[in-house]
Amino acid sequence: MPNLSLLKDLCLLPGVSGREDAVRNRILQEIQPYIDQWQVDGLGNLIVFKKGKQRPKVNIMLSAHMDEVGFIVTHITSEGYLKFATVGGIDQRVIAGRSVIVGSKRIPGIIGVKPIHLLNGDEREKAVPLDHLCIDIGAKDREQALQYVQLGDEVCFEPFFEASNGCIKAKALDDRAGCMVLISLLQSELPYDVTATFVVQEEVGLRGSATAAYSVNPEAAIVVESTTAADIAGVEEEKKVCYVGKGAVLSFMDRRTIYDREYYQFAFQLAQSQQIPCQVKQAVAGGNDAGAIHTSRGGVRTLAVSLPCRYLHSAVSLVSQEDLDSVEKLVYCLFEGIAGGICNNKESIL
Repeated sequence: MPNLSLLKDLCLLPGVSGREDAVRNRILQEIQPYIDQWQVDGLGNLIVFKKGKQRPKVNIMLSAHMDEVGFIVTHITSEGYLKFATVGGIDQRVIAGRSVIVGSKRIPGIIGVKPIHLLNGDEREKAVPLDHLCIDIGAKDREQALQYVQLGDEVCFEPFFEASNGCIKAKALDDRAGCMVLISLLQSELPYDVTATFVVQEEVGLRGSATAAYSVNPEAAIVVESTTAADIAGVEEEKKVCYVGKGAVLSFMDRRTIYDREYYQFAFQLAQSQQIPCQVKQAVAGGNDAGAIHTSRGGVRTLAVSLPCRYLHSAVSLVSQEDLDSVEKLVYCLFEGIAGGICNNKESIL
C-alpha cells in the first residue's frame, strides 16, 4: 500500500516551478541509502541510478516531476499588498480568498478580493481578473512588506493533507504522488538496473524532463503523473475523462504525445493478468513530461501511468488510496516487463 506518511511530507513542502529545492532534498534524504549514484543537473533535476539483480535488456527511465503550480510576486504596492502572476496553469476561479505561503521566510497571506456586497452586477457573474487581486500579508506599507518579501518570491497554496475514508485530499498531489511511487520503487529490491528522474518545471513547459531525458538517453520511459478526473456533478458523461476509484489511467494520446501503441496494449495486458484496476483516459487533452521525453535525441518509446485526480491545479486535490496503490503496482510490473525485454518488438508486443 502507498506510504501515506511520506506522501504527506512531500505534499506539505513548497515546490512551485523553479523552486523545487525542498522537495528534491526530501526525496534525496529518503532514497540515498537505496541508490548507487545520483546527480543534480544544471536545471535542478535529480537523476538517480540504482543497480538491480542484472542489467536491463532495454535501458528504461522512470520519471515524475517535483514542481507544483503556484504564483510569483511581481510588485509590492505602496499600501504593502503583493501583486502576482501565476506559475503554471491555474483556473482563476479558484484563486480569490485562498490562503497562501510567500517566499523562503514562509510568510502567511490571503489572496484578497473586493467584498461581494461592493460588487456590481457584472462583477458578480465573472471570475475576478488576476490584475484585480493581491496578496495581503498584513503589512502596513511597502517598506514593512519588503522586510519579509522580495520581488520574485514564490507563493504556494497553504499546505494541507488529509487521508480518510479511502481518499487523500492535499495540496500538490500533482505530482508528489508520482514522486512517492518512484521513491517506493527505488526502496525495493529490483530485478534490473534503473534510472529515475525527479524533474523540475513540468508545469511551465516540460523543461526539466527535456534536459533529463537528453542526459539519460533512454530507450524507453514511463512517466508517473496525476491527471484530471472530471467525474463530478454537472459534467456530461463523455467529458468525465476518467474516474476516481477505477484504477490507474492509461492514455493513448494527449496534446503533447501519441503514446507507444505496443506499450499501451502491454500495460492493459499486465493489468488484467495481475488483476490491477486500470482505465482508459477518454479524451485527447492535457499533457505531461512524456511530451518532452518521447522526442528526445533519436526518440524514446514512452508510456504514462496516471493517477486520477479531482480538482487538479487547485489548493486541494482529491485522489483514491486504492488508485494510488494500482498506479504503484502497475508501474513496477511495467518496469519489470519493459526492462526485461518482454515488450521490445515494435511488430509484436509479446
